[in-house]
Amino acid sequence: MFSKMLPTTVVVCSLLSFTAAQTFQRLGACPTLGCIIPPDQADFLAGQYFDIRLEIHAPVNGSEANGGVPDPNFSFKIEKVVGTNKTSGQGQNATAYFGVKEPVLETWNFTWFEDLFARKDSKPSVVRVTSKAYRKVALYEPGEYKATLTYYGGTQTVATWTVRSLASIRKAKNIVLFIGDGMTTNMITAARLIAHKQINGKYQTRLAIDKFPVVGHQMTHSLDSFITDSANSATALYSGHKSSVNALGVYADSSKNPFDDPKVESIAEIFQRLTGGGVGIVSTAFIADATPAALTAHTRDRGQYGQVVDSFLNGNTNYTWSNWTGPDVLFGGGAEQFISGKDSYLGKDYYQEFAKKGYAVVQNRTQLLKTPNANKTLGIFSVSNMAKWLDRNVYKDNLVGNEDAPDGSKGSAIDQPGLKEMTIKAIDILHQRHSSQGWFLMSEAASIDKQMHVLDYDRALGELLELDDTVKATISHLASLGATKDTLVLVTADHGHGFDVMGSVDTKYLAAQSTDRAKRSAIGTYANSGLSQYTNPKSENSPQSNGSSINNHTSFPSNESFFPANWDPRYTLFSALGANPDHRENYQVHKDGPRKPAINVTGFPATDFYANYKDAVSGFLINGTLPTDADQGVHSLTDVPVFASGPGQELFGGVYGNIDIFFNMAEVLGLARSKA
Repeated sequence: MFSKMLPTTVVVCSLLSFTAAQTFQRLGACPTLGCIIPPDQADFLAGQYFDIRLEIHAPVNGSEANGGVPDPNFSFKIEKVVGTNKTSGQGQNATAYFGVKEPVLETWNFTWFEDLFARKDSKPSVVRVTSKAYRKVALYEPGEYKATLTYYGGTQTVATWTVRSLASIRKAKNIVLFIGDGMTTNMITAARLIAHKQINGKYQTRLAIDKFPVVGHQMTHSLDSFITDSANSATALYSGHKSSVNALGVYADSSKNPFDDPKVESIAEIFQRLTGGGVGIVSTAFIADATPAALTAHTRDRGQYGQVVDSFLNGNTNYTWSNWTGPDVLFGGGAEQFISGKDSYLGKDYYQEFAKKGYAVVQNRTQLLKTPNANKTLGIFSVSNMAKWLDRNVYKDNLVGNEDAPDGSKGSAIDQPGLKEMTIKAIDILHQRHSSQGWFLMSEAASIDKQMHVLDYDRALGELLELDDTVKATISHLASLGATKDTLVLVTADHGHGFDVMGSVDTKYLAAQSTDRAKRSAIGTYANSGLSQYTNPKSENSPQSNGSSINNHTSFPSNESFFPANWDPRYTLFSALGANPDHRENYQVHKDGPRKPAINVTGFPATDFYANYKDAVSGFLINGTLPTDADQGVHSLTDVPVFASGPGQELFGGVYGNIDIFFNMAEVLGLARSKA
């Protein structure tokens, strides 16, 4: 049957990964024609549920063509090769090893482009597939395992899996995980500069995160690319498994169905399943966005927003999985996925769906602060992403006329809470409902990333300072609840952007020049960079304070809040991203709302973007470094910081992978299990 079989070989996936295609890949987790997913080098928490997907690929054409007939008679064995009870040389069929039924054989075809030339010439490679999936299995004994897939008459793909040996003693009752989406050390440095005063080079005050006792760095690259997105980076943080761009809680397979990919259990699912403890999810993004979504959703397509919202409430319903009873707290934006209509799952009204399951539903700051702490609570405060700190607190007129009211009335969502108010309320609810079992809270400052994407550095840094203010208030609030010794507080990011500050800009001089080249002379570097003018409440551009200063804009007056006293000084930051679209730059705060640096021009293709003149009329043109179909900046390779304080903090020092955040949190919570 297999007239063009490959010769008998043993293939170790990791050793051949360098031969895989670069721009496009047949399947990221599978550099060979026999695919084991989870792939080689996967790590597991003892007792963590996961799915296994096996695929045999038979390319019809292209450089890998082998006749186009995939082997339906492949076999798969598991054996433990390192650790106690090892079974080296005695591999068992997976059905016997896991005590499950033999899966049904599946078949499908898919296409991909081998490189940019193939895409340009519209010449895809066709691949035929046979496959099986084992659902909801687990490995309980720490050690090293060998997974062997045999196909095409003796060819083998071998994957090494490791079940980590973790201490089983629980160190903390609670975890607060803050994620500054896209936040880097360079951004933190810039935020400190504009919000905290210096005298002769010495800061008089510091950021809250500056005071954390343990600092580490995590590497963010994903399974099959060194630049990650928020979906698979969140998957790594929450599950300990690296995945592919756009994937939430799964390894991406090659099937057409975005919901049948092999799943991995998240820390929220494991924690609730094993302890009955509380789970809180807070974000300033639309709540179905990648970072909150990855706690409960399992799909390779992060854009399945309606299904993501359903997963918050009902868990995974298409295959047997963890028994999920919903979070205690779900706060954010994204009303379009809750209002009955084309954007909600199956057209349902998810405000009603949550209410049916006992949730209190709130839609503004006033309701949030008044709602009792005893109830599970859904808080959706706007359509799409929530308003930025700078617009809620300084340029408040920008809140009017957006048709973003969460009730679907097309009114303005003026009464929105901030990250601090949502986080403190979430802690109060979790603490009251789960004081004995403990709780896990993820709180995301989402628009650090979103505003970096559109080159709106002022708003991005405002979001970062709001995060720091929230961290400070959280630490104080935990102390008032007597929960400090029981709670690990982590502050980290999911990825970075290539942002930095290189000097200052005299915006008055820049605006007065008539040519682009002359305007560039307004930039001051080295000695000419001068000092930060953002902490000076008066300046030539803004004689009165237009921002906030100590103890302003906070519901918790015992905690000093540090933001720029002046968001529009004459001398601003000379800052930029390393990768950007065509745009104009005048280095001034955009008072009319978030930036739109590049736009499509009438008469040109919809995917062709040019600098938006109106975005910075007084500025000069900066040519883009990205493809012309990009209208905003992109993520970068940089490691991102990790700040830790509380029981188990010592685990988070040093440099490590993003998956280690999961394993360290799991160890702190004592989630490893040696038996079912």
